[in-house]
Amino acid sequence: MLPEIIQHFNQAAADEVHFPSTIDPRIYHVQLLMEHFGDLNGKRVLDVGCGKGRFARVLHEQYPQSKIVAFDLAEAMLQYVPSGVHACAGSMTALPFLTESFDHAYATESLEHAVDIDAAVAEMCRVVKPGGRIAIIDKNAEQWGKLPTPPWEKWFDRKQLESILAKHCGKVSSREISYWEDVAPDGLFLAWLAEK
Repeated sequence: MLPEIIQHFNQAAADEVHFPSTIDPRIYHVQLLMEHFGDLNGKRVLDVGCGKGRFARVLHEQYPQSKIVAFDLAEAMLQYVPSGVHACAGSMTALPFLTESFDHAYATESLEHAVDIDAAVAEMCRVVKPGGRIAIIDKNAEQWGKLPTPPWEKWFDRKQLESILAKHCGKVSSREISYWEDVAPDGLFLAWLAEK
């Protein structure tokens, strides 16, 4: 399955409409990351499954003294990562980083593509320092079928992902979120927030 996923996203890198390299910084997904992490200047942050690095781009623009690492399975996606952000390729189930080497880590609509969810979450938590924060934004299993999905994609139950995070983190919460701050959540997106 992994080679199929890599091929899919390497081909998708050419599609700027469905896989854009930029994102509006007013989108609530971005705002939530900044709220959860706080001031990132001087901090080392990992974007797990970054795609073209659109979230990393905004965070680095907002916090130019931060050290953002954009990590993705598809090397073709990483060609779009902006200068000032370090790009690195590999699998989220075996992150090539030292234990406790990041202040924070996040995954926005990327965990759904992991071949082993427990291993991917464990790896995100492993590389974050004690006291560091983790954010996962992904789709709600209760809304499955609302959008077309590739055969490997998984959506998540709130409690399921909370319990996986709780194996590694002291504080864990989740909630429905909207794409835009001034629009009520429609149940499609969930955010899981944790502190190690």
